Amino acid sequence: MTAVPDFPASRADRIGDAALDLLVERGMRGLTHRAVDERAGLPQGSTSNHARTRQALLETAVRRQVELESRVLTPHEMPGPDGGGDALVDALALALHRYLTDHRPLLVSRYELALEATRRPELRSFFDRAGAVFHDPLTAMMAAAGSASPERHALSLIAWSEGLMFSCAAGSFHASVPGLAELRTGIDELLRGMLGGPPAPA
Repeated sequence: MTAVPDFPASRADRIGDAALDLLVERGMRGLTHRAVDERAGLPQGSTSNHARTRQALLETAVRRQVELESRVLTPHEMPGPDGGGDALVDALALALHRYLTDHRPLLVSRYELALEATRRPELRSFFDRAGAVFHDPLTAMMAAAGSASPERHALSLIAWSEGLMFSCAAGSFHASVPGLAELRTGIDELLRGMLGGPPAPA
């Protein structure tokens, strides 16, 4: 399972959860309307009634992916402009650690959807709009932290985080997930390098 909801799921959520589970277990070829019905325990035809086309089914999966990721990465928990650099480092390290230790299947479904978006322009547009819920607040936080180029620095931070998550979920470090302290050190070093802060105390 990619995630376990903490309250009764709606039919749309059950369809989205089943779609993500299938992506993790079977890949994109295993995602069909019939398979989603079976996985979600819904009457045959329920998924087709909710999402009549494959594009609509993929959008349902992306929408659910973003919703579940928002519970893990919790943009609302990020510090405000007055929070300071240490608060930002702590929040980012905690979010990444939570993702890597408790929600690794959600990373696999994310990669399946991201790769499919490279082949479907209409899904690419939807995927990018959905992802703005994470990108835009991070850009604002970089600006508040004193970045002279918040868009570029947000991209660098996202790229570092994405690379780390891929390496730990599907790459050569899949058996060696960094601890919270290691993540904090890595993020702190990256931010100090971008923002020009003094080295952290040893």
